[in-house]
Amino acid sequence: MCDRIQLDDSKQQVADFYSQRSARYDDGNWHPRIARRLVEEAGLSRGQQILDLATGTGMVAIAAGAIVGAEGRVVGVDISTGMLQQARRKVEVLGLENIEFHLADAENLEFPESSFDCIFCSSALIWMSDLPGTLQAWHRLLKPGGLLACHAFDETAFVGGVVAQKVLKKYGVSLLFNQPTGTVEKCHDLLKQARFEQIQIQVKEDGCYIPLEQAQGMWTGNGSSPVLGQHPNPLLNLSLTQLSQAKREFAAELEKLQTEQGIWDDVTVFYVYGRRPHSGRQQASLL
Repeated sequence: MCDRIQLDDSKQQVADFYSQRSARYDDGNWHPRIARRLVEEAGLSRGQQILDLATGTGMVAIAAGAIVGAEGRVVGVDISTGMLQQARRKVEVLGLENIEFHLADAENLEFPESSFDCIFCSSALIWMSDLPGTLQAWHRLLKPGGLLACHAFDETAFVGGVVAQKVLKKYGVSLLFNQPTGTVEKCHDLLKQARFEQIQIQVKEDGCYIPLEQAQGMWTGNGSSPVLGQHPNPLLNLSLTQLSQAKREFAAELEKLQTEQGIWDDVTVFYVYGRRPHSGRQQASLL
């Protein structure tokens, strides 16, 4: 790993997007809460080797490091320099010596096969450009019997995205957002295709009411902003006039959802776990 990586334009856009958000990313309790639960349910042990992909500000890495102890090691990787700066600052303040962070692309890793007891990916599956191939690559990095633990989100999650999908479909734009991992069945099939076993998916309903203005601020029609898992940005095919009209329709659709409490923003989370088979079981399956 190195301090500089070569990213294509789309991934550099994502990296810059998160670097801009890095100083405020830890605000609130939602991200820390779901990161902590992902780690708690993984059943880690002291001395294990952990890889945290798209580590962000290091929430999962720090929680895992506290469990594996000085005998273990946690490696966190991210493509955002801003997020990694925040993560390194937190680890330094806490005096943790079993955690290291590297600038790296989760879809282009250089670790040897069978390097890790557990691989985490919190809230970032939807950013992968080749999810089936990426899951297979992560499978190889796990030791036999090793665990993959990641978040996915229900296809109904994040009201701004759901409404934008509905509106932009009329303009011939198909936004994926949570669709590739938006049901328990899709998550299960993706892991099964990547040869994971003992697949478990926990569904945690979550969400809150938000003000109309906040929901309208979720408009994704700015062509300069990255779109989840789609490269290039499909919104670039629309004219400025079309985008402007679509934005007005987006605001109108959200107004229809307004209640006395605000607009319900569903954020139902899937906690997805799967294991690389032990060597003996892999060999048996090939016979």
